[in-house]
Amino acid sequence: MLTVDGEVENPVRLSWGEVLRFPRTISVSDFHCVEGWSVLDCSWEGVCFTDLEKLVKPKPTAQAATFECADNYTTSLFLSELAGNEVLLAYKLNGEDLEEGLGFPLRLIVPSKYAYKSALWVIGVHFTRSKELGFWERRGYSDNADVWKNDRFRK
Repeated sequence: MLTVDGEVENPVRLSWGEVLRFPRTISVSDFHCVEGWSVLDCSWEGVCFTDLEKLVKPKPTAQAATFECADNYTTSLFLSELAGNEVLLAYKLNGEDLEEGLGFPLRLIVPSKYAYKSALWVIGVHFTRSKELGFWERRGYSDNADVWKNDRFRK
């Protein structure tokens, strides 16, 4: 079950079947870990975040989204950071269903951010009025997590 709520006109609880009925999007990108390693040319498949937004219709007050995971992990991003067609709630990697250790059933993929922003085991998306600090951000990691600026730790 995927719950999408908060600052939206149309909160929903989506079954796995309903998630799979969204248009399928494939995005090829590099995956960067804050520890310094990368995996190049990952082919992710899933639901484009903007397609999910179209369904729930964020209110004008919505500025960010917090992702809740089955292990109580959280992370938050501004909606502007989630706007690209490469940002997915992925259920496949390189043509194969995600393994549990890689985030099955849904993993957030935000290629321009370090991997700690690409939350595993996503069960909830909460649209919020402001960005909230997530698990690693409360522990000293950068809230921006910009790969291209090498933005790893809070300053």
